[in-house]
Amino acid sequence: MKPFAEDQSRNPPPTNWLDRVLRRFSRIAYGIAVLLLYTLASTALGFALAPALWFWSIIQPWSRTLAGPLPFIVLGFALALCFFMFGLTLLVVIPMYNWVLPTRVKPFKGGYYTLAALPWFLHNGLFYLVRFTFLPFVTLTPFGVWFLKAMGMKVGRHAFINTEYISDPQLISVGDDAALGGSVRIFAHYGGGGNFVIAPVVVGKRATLGLGCCVMGDVVIGDDATILPQSVLLPGSRVGAGETWGGVPGRRIERTEMDRIKSEIRGMSETTG
Repeated sequence: MKPFAEDQSRNPPPTNWLDRVLRRFSRIAYGIAVLLLYTLASTALGFALAPALWFWSIIQPWSRTLAGPLPFIVLGFALALCFFMFGLTLLVVIPMYNWVLPTRVKPFKGGYYTLAALPWFLHNGLFYLVRFTFLPFVTLTPFGVWFLKAMGMKVGRHAFINTEYISDPQLISVGDDAALGGSVRIFAHYGGGGNFVIAPVVVGKRATLGLGCCVMGDVVIGDDATILPQSVLLPGSRVGAGETWGGVPGRRIERTEMDRIKSEIRGMSETTG
């Protein structure tokens, strides 16, 4: 009997011969996909590094003509500037790759090693090149918002996104004037028990996601809703308009309970004061 993680009984039927081959030789196919992604990543990083290397090739010889500590000061400044040149160029290169390559992610439920999961794998692989290198430096700037939109994320007017902990931007929608607090984790997928699920996340207008909360795939947050800090919204959560949710797992907190919590907090501050 096969391990449950390799059980294909919950998978939808293969779409074509390539899907059948991928499922039959899943481990080998996965290894090949990883190597191909590394190759693509190398070319993307190479294109992004090219302007910085060109600038460095000009500055380095010129710095040798300077006297005293000036060469080291100039080279230090130039090296820092090269990093930002690389990062800003990467913000343009990665969306171009994402547009050209087959990265159109669609909702899916089935096995991990299927053709339907390949666009998701490629889309996130490209996105993570920026998320783990340069995105923290442009979060809360127009460059960061532009990049998220260029990767397919729907971001409303005046939305406040103070986090880089995002996955699956193509399947995330954030409404006008919504606020995503620091270190909020939001991703449009989840898995377990042999199933892999890709499902959209919708954050309504003027919704507020508190510091460090976690929003998983297949979650809808209504307009004017509030998610308390460090809360976890499990798949299938439907937060109504104007509601307040909190806890692990997240649940609706009635107004009377919220008023009691606020009263206790105020009482504690008055006591300690």
